[in-house]
Amino acid sequence: MRAIGFEENGGPEVLRTVEVPNPDAGPGEVLVRVAYAGVNYAEVQHRLGDFGPPDPLDIPGMEASGHVAALGENVSGLAVGDPVAVYLPDGGGYAEYAVAPARFAFPLRTSLGEIDLRTAGGVALVLPTAYGVLAGAARLRPGDSVLIHAVAGGVGSAAAQIARALGADTVYGTVGSSDKAEYAKRFGYDAVFPREDFLGAVRDATGGRGVDVVLDPVGGPTRLASLEVLAPFGRVAFYGEAARHPDLNLPLLPLWKNNRALTGYTIGDVSRRAPDVLRTHGLAALELVASGSVHIDVTDILPLAAAAQAHERMQAGRNVGKTLLAV
Repeated sequence: MRAIGFEENGGPEVLRTVEVPNPDAGPGEVLVRVAYAGVNYAEVQHRLGDFGPPDPLDIPGMEASGHVAALGENVSGLAVGDPVAVYLPDGGGYAEYAVAPARFAFPLRTSLGEIDLRTAGGVALVLPTAYGVLAGAARLRPGDSVLIHAVAGGVGSAAAQIARALGADTVYGTVGSSDKAEYAKRFGYDAVFPREDFLGAVRDATGGRGVDVVLDPVGGPTRLASLEVLAPFGRVAFYGEAARHPDLNLPLLPLWKNNRALTGYTIGDVSRRAPDVLRTHGLAALELVASGSVHIDVTDILPLAAAAQAHERMQAGRNVGKTLLAV
């Protein structure tokens, strides 16, 4: 089968088209003929080497949509030909066929209608992450105020909508460049601020109280400043290191003395240690898409062979919404 892979870490140019054998579905797995593969920053990090070197050829891609092509042993609730969105904890989505754990294969025929394959190509990583960081890590409660960093990306654009669906009262966002602010506002943000000076803007908008929840995939100075805008008993939930800053060394006493909390979320750990929770989050988020409460904004669809171009745009921060590869 045709796939996109890399044999060494590096820039987008290390991605190349390869021919590899079709994978087989093992026990508890499904084989999917891929229609669309979502492009995510985690795959940029994978290529750069943040998760280690390839062994010996890695095929990136952590989410995809398509039709079930085969079922492994002990798989129930799915049939060959069913349309699904799949989360791929070990990658493999940039290919004509991908193998996914059956529990992370989400049916697209829901009680509220069928989700199309194009939309579904960008949901199986983004939606469980956005839902999980809000409902799980941040413990979002009805009436909470929320600040979300990097709001123009796939998770950020979904997180605002999911926060509203979970009962958030006020939702603010930040962007790294002014041209993304107007785009982000379409997802229900009350206000969108430049990230470089959000601290004062949030304090002004909240009358000095601060916000109950901050979602941060950026890291570094953004994470430090986020602690400063927390209301009493507020939580910073972080789920990435997009800016690739060194790890922070934080004193704990200021958290105690200011009634602040810091919590983390990574979908990989949830998939390994609480897979049923991940499935529950994914199914709940897909119901929100099917109901129309959450819109997945697919802004760019590129051919599979253009994966390097998609990575280049994402690494440079020029992407908005969701980018897919048409397989």
